[in-house]
Amino acid sequence: MQKFTRAPVAQTIAAVALIAALGGCQTSTSDGSVPVSEAPPPPPPPPPPPPASGAAERIAVTAARAPGMAVSADEFELSGQVNVENAVNQQQARGRYMFVPPVRLPTEDNREQYEGEEVSPVQLSLYNPVSTFSVDVDTGAYANARRFLTMGQLPPAAAIRTEELINYFRYDYPLPEDPSQPFSITTDVAVTPWNPDTRLLRVGLRGYDLPREERPAANLVFLLDVSGSMGSADKLPLVQTAMRQLAGELQEQDRVSIVVYAGAAGLVLDATNDAAEIRRAINNLRAGGSTAGGAGIQLAYDIARAHFIEDGVNRVILATDGDFNVGVSNRDALVEMVERQRDSGITLTTLGFGTGNYNEAMMEQIANHGNGNYAYIDSAMEAQKVLSEEMESTLFTIAHDVKIQVEFNPAVVSQYRLIGYENRALAEEDFDNDAVDAGEIGASHQVTALYEIVPADGDGWVRPRRYADEPEVPQNRLEEMAFLQLRYKLPGEDSSILIERPLSASLLANARQARGDMAFASAVGAYGQLLRGDTLMNGFTFADVAALTGEQDGFWREEFLQLTTLAGSLRQN
Repeated sequence: MQKFTRAPVAQTIAAVALIAALGGCQTSTSDGSVPVSEAPPPPPPPPPPPPASGAAERIAVTAARAPGMAVSADEFELSGQVNVENAVNQQQARGRYMFVPPVRLPTEDNREQYEGEEVSPVQLSLYNPVSTFSVDVDTGAYANARRFLTMGQLPPAAAIRTEELINYFRYDYPLPEDPSQPFSITTDVAVTPWNPDTRLLRVGLRGYDLPREERPAANLVFLLDVSGSMGSADKLPLVQTAMRQLAGELQEQDRVSIVVYAGAAGLVLDATNDAAEIRRAINNLRAGGSTAGGAGIQLAYDIARAHFIEDGVNRVILATDGDFNVGVSNRDALVEMVERQRDSGITLTTLGFGTGNYNEAMMEQIANHGNGNYAYIDSAMEAQKVLSEEMESTLFTIAHDVKIQVEFNPAVVSQYRLIGYENRALAEEDFDNDAVDAGEIGASHQVTALYEIVPADGDGWVRPRRYADEPEVPQNRLEEMAFLQLRYKLPGEDSSILIERPLSASLLANARQARGDMAFASAVGAYGQLLRGDTLMNGFTFADVAALTGEQDGFWREEFLQLTTLAGSLRQN
């Protein structure tokens, strides 16, 4: 076998270039000689730069070569860089074909923003018997988590709010019997599926239904982001689908205006109830420019104010990926703006769209402060669910500033923790303070809260302290395990109404394995806590969640079972 000596890379490349130049520059002179060009050969190409930290993981190994040219393993270093010297030496041996190093493809940074909270801590009833929180009827976290899973990724823990996953579904809560009370209250207790030593207390609310003929007139302003970041198929085209869904639900007394914003904000359609005109304006939208979100919100509020309906629904519906990069983009400034408008009767609903630069932290918070709700739209089916099937819940508020407070009896319940609602927690004194804002409940809305509790005679998460003096546990009212209180305001009222309900200790004593609706709510709660990385799940897995869910009827519950299985496979990988 013929051997080739190993020459330095620079010398080899220079020699090859010189020979090529000589071969290509031959011309005949009058005496028949062949002159040699004195021009120096072109400089050799610089070697490829070393990869940035972590770049080896993002290499696309797409080397180009002529047919039949093999590339051996020693052409690559362990770091993923091409060994150019070896490649050139092999090129000398095989012929004139040059090896082209692999191309490093840039990867788009994920700029999505979330503002997660730590999992609620365990509380000792003897020291902290009172739990207070605002209701939350948002569902955006569920749809957003579904988007990640269907893309083959586990969602970030910070993106999960377990209460929004539980409240995504409807349960068998009865309608309110008292017409003066806007919602019914349901309580039940079951053995915790992931811990046989604890129990799950469920508190469920259901708002009354609002017949279509009794709906108040609505003054709606669609505030639509048409900036360049909204150009992909899961953004503006889906926004248009969602808005057409909502426009199809309007009645004769309703009015719709359309404001768009990109580099600047503008009025596309003034208030009208002409469905064809509304759809035409929506269909003509195009994406382009930067995102002046703050300016758009201000204009939308101005339009809503100009067409304000007394005793009606006056709401701005913001559809965006939340990527505010021009104008009033400071969250505190936006929150202050929507709070002022909220206090004057104009509320705000936010609909999130898209991937990559989605600012969920902004969307959820400004909706909370705007006395509206927040949903994430990841498909046309979700748009139909939120804006058509659940329109009355989305738009028509029947109770606002709804707060829940539970006081546990330390003689019956020794420890507890609230599942979810971390960013809705309130101070104990906030419950009776009508100046403190809280969540809204719309017509037909449902709210579910789960507490995991430890019976007084059971083993809890926290062991007794060695040096602390154990105070005497009060032994009064042993027939009660807890005292449930709710406060709410009727629309247009400034003073709250109080509901009080003692919870019997027999609920705890007679607790059985979770079944039916309670089992499903428990399964969704476990699914959310597992996605968040809750360390108190006692080895409970997504397979256990699927088994607890069991066979379900209806598209959304069947889909949940599939998502649970998918999450389990992704966690194993």
